[in-house]
Amino acid sequence: MIDYCSVNTNGLLLIEQALQLIKESVRPVIGNERVTLKQALGRVLSYPVLSPINIPQDRNSAMDGYAFCSSDMQKHHPSILSVVGTSWAGKPYPGNIGHNECIRIFTGAVVPDNADSVIMQEQIERDNNKIIFPADIATKQNIREIGGDINQNAELLPAHKKISAIDIGLLASAGIYDVSVKRKLNIAFFSTGDELCAIGQTLQSGQIYDSNRYILFGLLNDYNFNVSDLGVIADDKQQIKNTLLTAAKTQDVIITTGGASVGDADYIKEILEECGQVGFWKIAIKPGKPLAFGTINNCYFFGLPGNPVSVIATFQKIVAPALQLLTDMPGKRSLSLSATCLSELKKQKGRQEYQRGILTQSTSGELFVRSAGGQGSNIMSAMSKANCYIVLPVDSEGVLAGQIVTVEPFETFI
Repeated sequence: MIDYCSVNTNGLLLIEQALQLIKESVRPVIGNERVTLKQALGRVLSYPVLSPINIPQDRNSAMDGYAFCSSDMQKHHPSILSVVGTSWAGKPYPGNIGHNECIRIFTGAVVPDNADSVIMQEQIERDNNKIIFPADIATKQNIREIGGDINQNAELLPAHKKISAIDIGLLASAGIYDVSVKRKLNIAFFSTGDELCAIGQTLQSGQIYDSNRYILFGLLNDYNFNVSDLGVIADDKQQIKNTLLTAAKTQDVIITTGGASVGDADYIKEILEECGQVGFWKIAIKPGKPLAFGTINNCYFFGLPGNPVSVIATFQKIVAPALQLLTDMPGKRSLSLSATCLSELKKQKGRQEYQRGILTQSTSGELFVRSAGGQGSNIMSAMSKANCYIVLPVDSEGVLAGQIVTVEPFETFI
């Protein structure tokens, strides 16, 4: 694996270069499994799914009304037809209708073969078994033809699609009981740091609660993942190394938080060099510069920073695209919008920044964004208030109120 960290003069890898390296390095996991539709939500299809039937399989009515033959209608004059029966949804009228005859029909009910029109029940008058049709009514409409939605053997869903609730409904409408999906990714994660205290215990001087594992637990809440929380590992090089080597035997991906910087107790890059391969270390983004990517045997490794906002940003911008590749999903880009910035934003050149913002829309449709508050990588309150990133390019030296900026709404992230 090539180390791209020296591409830039400042020793930092641009985010586009980091994502390209990941794209070149990551290969989808091998293996499929068959699941029922009730187990398929959110999973990734292994193969295209073809329809075994025409949808609809019968000509049927698009509304409640009366089915008739257009040849029985008089031009420029009302027409009178006799009602000879009813076609119910699930209980078709037997046979065809005769000359000057019609049938009562309900939405979804089968239309007789020789009927070519359905009129809404509100458009007619009824006198016992006689139906009075208005003059010059529209004919040859309100009938759903065989295969009008999907033809038999046509593709219902493509391979590599993440199955939605709507997709499940489509598959069910074709009578499909189960599908082949990509096997789940096995992902393990843990935090490092002597300063971390478990929730429920009393903080001692110098300690902080371990929020990163709870962040990752939420970010990894996906039907395509089997997730293992390995807890907190102390700032002990051998213990961290042993944990990584053991996990790499059974996991597809390992994610750690903390220990990826250059402090005396930051061992992640050093361990990765000893027992695996370093793909890159340090990227030109803020928050989240100290990020390590590499492999340990056949397991992919992501060493995220220790500050919680950095964990979120680097997961969304770096780890999430890699996980999409591993599950064989087509890559998706974050939705980018232009908005007028209402806040003055400070920035230094050299890194692409993802500042936390609050995006709003006026009644006329204009988009506005303002800072969500403090932009330190430890300030979770602003991250919680935010609903978007304000993306400031590497060369930007800040933004004045009233300038146009690029924003990425959070809802587009996995």
